[in-house]
Amino acid sequence: MKLIVAIVRPERLPDVLEALFHADVRGVTVSRVEGHGGEFELVQTYRGTTVKMELMDKVRLEIGVSEPFVEPTVRAILEAARTGKVGDGKIFVLPVQKVYRIRTGEEDELAVTPEPRSGEVHGERPGVA
Repeated sequence: MKLIVAIVRPERLPDVLEALFHADVRGVTVSRVEGHGGEFELVQTYRGTTVKMELMDKVRLEIGVSEPFVEPTVRAILEAARTGKVGDGKIFVLPVQKVYRIRTGEEDELAVTPEPRSGEVHGERPGVA
């Protein structure tokens, strides 16, 4: 089991969510955050002191997945979030020691495996062969 943490541009969020949906990745937590990495920082001198003017708006996604979903999740985020410019973000893949689904008490793989939506057999989407 892994926790995938991705920091992406806010304007890329709809594309990333769509790509995750098409990769059958469910259970995403999204937070608005601020930060900076390699992008150009606006620096200004004010009364003899150099000041960094602002942090950049970013979006943080957290996704708990079982091993088979790690690569499809990372690939979906990479393809959907990439603009080719500095500031596109980062993806971190972290080990998860234990996870519980609160509603059912399921643990580990069962707790991070998506449940079938109504009308579908586990692992199959309706109308998709």
